[in-house]
Amino acid sequence: MDGAIDSPDGAACDRHTILRTAQVAAATPDAMAHIAAALGPGRFALVCLFVTAEADFAAILAEAQRRFPDTPIMACTTAGELGRDGYEDGQIVASAFPAEDFIVRLVTVPDVHDIAAQAFIDAVIQTRHELRHAAPADWSEFAYLMIDGLSLREEHLTFMLATALGAMPLFGGSAGDGTRFVQTQLACGGAPAQNAAVVALIRSRAAVRVFTIDHFVPTDTRMVVTGARPDERIVTEINSAPAAQEYARLLGKDPNQLDPFTFAEHPVVVRLGDSHHVRAIQRVNAAGELVFFSAINEGMVLTLADHTDIAEHLDGAFDRLADPLPPLQILACDCILRRIEAEKSQRSRDISRILRRHNVTGYSTYGEQFGALHVNQTLTGVAFYPPDPELDASRP
Repeated sequence: MDGAIDSPDGAACDRHTILRTAQVAAATPDAMAHIAAALGPGRFALVCLFVTAEADFAAILAEAQRRFPDTPIMACTTAGELGRDGYEDGQIVASAFPAEDFIVRLVTVPDVHDIAAQAFIDAVIQTRHELRHAAPADWSEFAYLMIDGLSLREEHLTFMLATALGAMPLFGGSAGDGTRFVQTQLACGGAPAQNAAVVALIRSRAAVRVFTIDHFVPTDTRMVVTGARPDERIVTEINSAPAAQEYARLLGKDPNQLDPFTFAEHPVVVRLGDSHHVRAIQRVNAAGELVFFSAINEGMVLTLADHTDIAEHLDGAFDRLADPLPPLQILACDCILRRIEAEKSQRSRDISRILRRHNVTGYSTYGEQFGALHVNQTLTGVAFYPPDPELDASRP
């Protein structure tokens, strides 16, 4: 990452952006000691850890709490990391929010399958009011969500959060488990958890912009979901035919050759208002049904989408984020299907260079949240800008 400093213990930290970022290979002995040393001294309002699914998450979380005893910690397992060299694997990546620049309050959801809706909404509203009184009136605000990527409850939670947050912009990511899709983990109440979520309400001295990016264009090919099990995000029939078979027919492919790259390259989108949003397919199950990453219902009209060049599109989108002023740093959630597409199309190196050039930190997800929506196959995040346009223009 531009501006990164290699510390004597092998971790790296960027001290020239609004966040402090650090990373180390998860296999490094006493990895959190390296992270703590690289982040350096100072009070932090929040420390975020994006942890490879290959690591001992519980041990890393316990050590992180020991190293940062008075700091709220958000942490989750990933489907890959976004670090100093762009796309990363096998890493622990940290983003620390200095207390002089941020005020943060966390709201935890220990079980996303058992939420008292009104009590939760009231708690978020109350937390937002407390945060507003704790921070200067001219500071910006946003909310950041981490949620179990296998919980199937992202839509339910984002809907409630949209009600509670009002005009406060929200983005987030669903925790990952590499490409296994077996078990994701995140920190909730100081302990490793599944089927849980944490939302951070954040006020920032920096100006911020919450955004979402995807590189797809709808085609004229449409299909109707005629059979589904919505609670499982499974489509059994499309156009009154077996789902995988009909999807393959529309693509002109053999149903037996459908794989993650096919789904990444040929997503389906649904129209919501004036926009289209990807409803990404995770896999074909043994019954020939399509398992989706997000909500799906009978009667839903899906449209096949074409893709533009993923690297060129990302570069252009970041250029637009830099108009009229380049962000100091970007914290991002990037769908695992984007990484799969980039690898298969041999664009990973190009994308990594773009991510590095724009100071992007974060992780690859099983889905992203943007406002009231749970979306797929996007890069969604927050861009941090100088608090004052006349601030040292030499900052990267």
